[in-house]
Amino acid sequence: QVQPVESGGGSVQAGGSLRLSCTAPGFAANSCGMDWYRQAAGKSRERVSSISGDDNTYYADSVKGRFTISKDKAKDTVYLQMNSLKPEDTAKYYCKMYGVNRYCSGSYRGQGTQVTVSS
Repeated sequence: QVQPVESGGGSVQAGGSLRLSCTAPGFAANSCGMDWYRQAAGKSRERVSSISGDDNTYYADSVKGRFTISKDKAKDTVYLQMNSLKPEDTAKYYCKMYGVNRYCSGSYRGQGTQVTVSS
């Protein structure tokens, strides 16, 4: 089973930007979708954004207009461009594949990448 690898997290001031990456071998070949989740300390997990195998996208209300999800099939990578970051965006961000294909649905969640936004 595949475990995606996230990168790109870090510490920024409010109003700043970060671009997260999530790479999973076989993502494109299996037409998987990808979810981005986040979990802040003491809070429940929240689905932030998703992109399907046929490029339909989803954004949580809390990030609409600020975050953009995209993918590079040649690199088996999904990106989450995060602009106008707020302190409430501070969380660990994870990605996980989904899809009808068992290769997609059976994948593990990534280890996560920490995003810290200071005011």
